[in-house]
Parts: sequence; structure tokens; C-alpha cells
Amino acid sequence: MPVLSIVDARTLRVIITILLVALGLGFLYVARQTLILFLFAIFFAYLINPAVERLQKPVRGRGRAIALIYLLLLLGVTLVVFFVGPKITRQAAELGNKMPEFTEKVRSGQIAVDIGQKRGWSAATQVRIQEFLKAHINDLVPVAQAIGVRVAEMAKEIWILFLVPILAVFFLRDAAAFNEVLVSLVQSRTQREFLQDVLRDLNQMLAQFIRAQLTLAGLSLVAYTAFLAVAGVKYAAALGTAGGVLEFVPVVGPLVAGLAMMAVALLVGYPYWPLLLLFLITWRLIQDYVIAPRVMGGSVELHPLAALFGILAGGEIAGVLGVYLSIPVMASLRIVWRRWRIYAEKRKFGPLNEYSFPHELGRGRT
Repeated sequence: MPVLSIVDARTLRVIITILLVALGLGFLYVARQTLILFLFAIFFAYLINPAVERLQKPVRGRGRAIALIYLLLLLGVTLVVFFVGPKITRQAAELGNKMPEFTEKVRSGQIAVDIGQKRGWSAATQVRIQEFLKAHINDLVPVAQAIGVRVAEMAKEIWILFLVPILAVFFLRDAAAFNEVLVSLVQSRTQREFLQDVLRDLNQMLAQFIRAQLTLAGLSLVAYTAFLAVAGVKYAAALGTAGGVLEFVPVVGPLVAGLAMMAVALLVGYPYWPLLLLFLITWRLIQDYVIAPRVMGGSVELHPLAALFGILAGGEIAGVLGVYLSIPVMASLRIVWRRWRIYAEKRKFGPLNEYSFPHELGRGRT
């Protein structure tokens, strides 16, 4: 008996589509490192594209504008490395050399005695904390090792920074052509409209997200460095820079930065660590509930559970880089899903006017 008499054509198309999607997802998983590299290149292109668009008319050409922006960026990075880099490197090296001494302080419980004497703790309290540290040091060591492994993974992936600007040149130069080719592959008018709407929403979301992330990271770097320097915390430049960089990693980054600052302050015997803890909590609240909503605007509208799922899944798939990419990827999936619902309604009921789905269409323009 022929296969088509058992399985109708529509069911066969569905099965083939599912298999193709599964094959595509499998390919993306296998090539995830390369995909992540290209995604960072796209993000970098989104970051500097507004400057390129402003300069392409005065310099009479998009290629010249891209070259000029890259030259200015290279000059700025060189100046920062020349004037600020040595201090950060020196502090980071000194902090690294001190780590064995700090580890021994925690292992022996001497840190409890040092802090207790400065804070006026009783001898009995110092002894109890010292005994607690000695008893639980074996539980703390795996945590420290796990953090060290994550830091090493980030250090190994630093080479991406050199490839990202090179790949970004192609996206900056040929982005419009890429969009036209992609849209031209679709023949149906409604499907073409669907794809154009998705690309437009993704373009707006990614552009605003990247600029917002850079703004938040810059503000955190300045706030951390300035407060630590004024408060007299050792290694202020190194810790502040690390805090600004970790701001790019959603949820996990700021938490790790705050814990690192508190740990270093306690280990070096900083007497005003409660003030530092108060600052870290206050800054986190201001950053998350005052600054971030204003800077992000409506570009990323995710339920906390969706964001948490994306962060955990991204960490499992691609480590630290996956955590960073989780939020824009989840927001992109949300855009595709929303536009697909509108497309499905168009196919079912015909073209929609501006008032058919005011809530959906309004949010699509944010």
C-alpha cells in the first residue's frame, strides 16, 4: 500500500518540517561557539551603527565612515590602556599575588581574629567564628574553585574581542543587503510582511539593548571605582573595572562583583565594610529599579521566570557567553512569537488594521 494513502500530504509536510527544525537546532547546538562569535559581532555592529550613519554623509561614503569610527575607537582604547591600564594591571597583579595569603587566613580562621579585633568583638565570638571557618573550609573550597574555573573560562574566551570588530565590519557594510536577500527569499506577501516586521522589531530591540547594556556597565564602573577610591578600599581601580565588566552578565555578574568586593575588603582588613555593603545594596537597587528601566525602556519585556530560564539554559549551553546572550535571545523569541500570532490572525481573518490588536501592535513599536 502506498505511503501517501496512509499518511496524508499535510501530515507528511508537518513531519518533514519538524525534522528540518530539529536538524537546524542540532546544527546550531554543534556550531554554538561560532554562532556566539557572530552574535557578538552583530551586537558590536549595532553599538556603533548610529555613529556610522551620522558620519557617512559628511565623509561621503559608508566605508569611509566605518574606517573613521574604527580609527577613533582604536585611538580611544590606546589612550585608556596607556593612562589607566598600568594601574589596573598593577593592582590586579598585586591582588593575585596576595590570594595565597588570603586563602590561608580563611583556612586558619585568622580572618575572624583580624576583623573581630577591629570591630570590638568578644574573644568568645572570635573563637566561635574561627572554629566555624575551620569546620566548613572544605565546603568553601569547591565554591572558590568553581569561581576560579569560570574566571579561567572567561580568560580563555578573550580572543573573541579581537575577532568581533573584524566580523562586525561586514555587518555594518552589508546589513541592508542581508535584509533584502532574506526578505526576497519569501514569495508570499503576508509572509514577507511577517518577516519584515520581525526584522524591524529585532533591529529596534537589539540596538536599544546593546546601548543600554553599555550605559549600565559604564555607570557601574564609574560608581564602583569612585566609591571604592573615596572610601579608601584597596585595589579600587581593579575591583571597579571588574564590576563594570561583570555588569554585562545578567543577574550573575553583579552578584559576583559584589561578593568579590566584600571578600577583598574583609581579607585586607578594611574597617568600614558595613558601609561598603550598604553601598553595594543601595547601588543595586538604584541600578535595577531606577536606572535600568529608564535606559532599557520597552526594548526587553520578559517575565522574570522567562529571564531566569534563559540565563540557566544559556549557562548550560555556552557558559558565561551563553548567560550574557540569554536575555536578547529570549527577547528575540518573544518578538517572533508575538509577530507569528499577528501573522496567523492575518491568514485567518485577512489584513489587520491598526486597531485590531492595539496592545500587540503598540508593544511591537517599542
